[in-house]
Amino acid sequence: MTVQLDDPAVAAFVAAVNAGDKDAFFAVLTEDATMSDDGSERDLAAWTDKEIFSADGRMQVDRVSPDGRTLEVTYSNATWGSMRTRWTFTVAGDRISRFETGQA
Repeated sequence: MTVQLDDPAVAAFVAAVNAGDKDAFFAVLTEDATMSDDGSERDLAAWTDKEIFSADGRMQVDRVSPDGRTLEVTYSNATWGSMRTRWTFTVAGDRISRFETGQA
C-alpha cells in the first residue's frame, strides 16, 4: 500500500529517515526542535543517532491522519527489528518543531 504524504515537512522527514540522510533530516527540523519517545522527553540528537542513523532506521507509512501530521508506521531498525509506531508532528512554517513517537 502506498500512502500519500501531503504535508511537505512530514514527507521530507520520512524521506530523510529512509535515505539515512542526517543533513536532510536536520534541515527539516527547526533549530530548537524537541521530541519524545513513548511519552518521555529525549535528547533529539542522541536519540536519532541511536534509533535512526546508527541502526539503519526505516519508516513504512501505513496510515496518515486527515491533517497529514500523525502517521501510523511500521518502523524497523537493526536494534529492535520491526514494530508498529505512531509519529505525531508539530510543524512551524515549513519545518518540524516537535515530533512524538511511540508504540501504536
